[in-house]
Amino acid sequence: MQTKYLKINSDDNVAVALVTLPAGESVTVDQSEIRLVDEIPAGHKFALKDFAEKEFIVKYGYAIGHARNAIAEGGLVNEKNIKTNLDGVLEYTYAPALEYPEIADRKLTFQGYRRTNGDVGIRNEVWVIPTVGCVNGTVNQLVDALKRETNGAGVDAIVGYPHNYGCSQLGGDHENTRMILRNIVKHPNAGGVLVVGLGCENNQLTAFRELLGDYDPQRVKFMETQKVGDEFEEGMTMLREIYEVASKDVRTEVPFSELKVGLKCGGSDGFSGITANPLLGVFSDFVVAQGGTTVLTEVPEMFGAETILMNRCETTDLFDKTVHLINDFKEYFIKNEQPIYENPSPGNKAGGISTLEEKSMGCTQKCGKSVVKDVLMYGEVLQTKGLNLFSAPGNDLVAATALGSAGCHIVLFTTGRGTPFGSFVPTMKISTNSNLATNKPGWIDFNAGVILENKSMNDTHESFVEYVRKVASGELVNNEKKNYREIAIWKSGVTL
Repeated sequence: MQTKYLKINSDDNVAVALVTLPAGESVTVDQSEIRLVDEIPAGHKFALKDFAEKEFIVKYGYAIGHARNAIAEGGLVNEKNIKTNLDGVLEYTYAPALEYPEIADRKLTFQGYRRTNGDVGIRNEVWVIPTVGCVNGTVNQLVDALKRETNGAGVDAIVGYPHNYGCSQLGGDHENTRMILRNIVKHPNAGGVLVVGLGCENNQLTAFRELLGDYDPQRVKFMETQKVGDEFEEGMTMLREIYEVASKDVRTEVPFSELKVGLKCGGSDGFSGITANPLLGVFSDFVVAQGGTTVLTEVPEMFGAETILMNRCETTDLFDKTVHLINDFKEYFIKNEQPIYENPSPGNKAGGISTLEEKSMGCTQKCGKSVVKDVLMYGEVLQTKGLNLFSAPGNDLVAATALGSAGCHIVLFTTGRGTPFGSFVPTMKISTNSNLATNKPGWIDFNAGVILENKSMNDTHESFVEYVRKVASGELVNNEKKNYREIAIWKSGVTL
């Protein structure tokens, strides 16, 4: 018989309905009988006691807000009767709480591409990258032509990544565009890249080439369209040369320690913090124990749980960087006259997430219990193995692009609502519930909802490890099968 509800932590004063519970039904929680006074949709919370106005509501063992008004025992608890406790920019004190999970190094491997500079890729693709949005049409024509000419044989994919930036940007936005595009061009999932410029844009091709630093001229080539006669013919000549080199690459055995994994969540539901996010937390600790790298981002979705992450920082310097990471984002909200602690997504609310603290407590479970080894700003590249924190917003495509740009081979994306999108690296969707996986098999790659159906976390994790190994070795995820591949660059300032 399926369990109908779950009290997550012994200190909680709400429980989560695992199926829709009708008003009038009685449930027994901690040996106390509770009569439901409202219908409780699946994924939503119900009160385990009578709440007075302003009394704290506790889930995951932490306060996720307070009651806006009195709530009766057995009543529905949602965004209409709960309010965030969060307010303003805070001061923090380092109180280290470091855990080093004892997980064996199983010496796992996958089949990847070892690049000449020592980097490892899990794909061998040919990319066409514009320096500026003005040449997006040319980029798309070149990609389509090479696909027709080669039928895609010999490489894993041929993809163009149009975007609308590269000109009329100032200051930080201009540098963000340059850094993200630089990192994409140098990503080891690409066997070769053609960079296409216009000639009069801010993101000048000559300066961009210098920004790249060392690169393999056989695999990375440049075309400035205002300086050539027929940009299509010139571009195809260069692409054929790149393709000829990349198509000779072969997969070889690579240790799991080379894997770099981005951790991301999309539209959440009440099961996100019970199934998919904890599964990623177990996996993150496992990858770190194998000598690999995991990256947690979406800074606004750390608000309310940030002290947990701060106190997992290995050093005071990393603690200070994490404080900087959090408060910079709060100042960004304040500068733009927006509420810091908004939980704006209708999908989150419909799925049972009522406050940002509740979202954050589920979100941060994706990084397990490992010690924070480094903290990166937007546009920076991974330097340290282990768990990293990374500055990027919660927007799905911007954050996923940023994770790939930082060097992640793959983005693991948990979702309770579903989404088809993909970034420029494989973007694996992990559902929080089985209904989503059943209804959207073309979106969902792995179903963590089985954890609600009496499959243990350990067994689910073992299945997940094997699946990630297959994907790292070349098995396509849904966004790749459907060719849903895009990039998005964060913009925060003036456009001329």
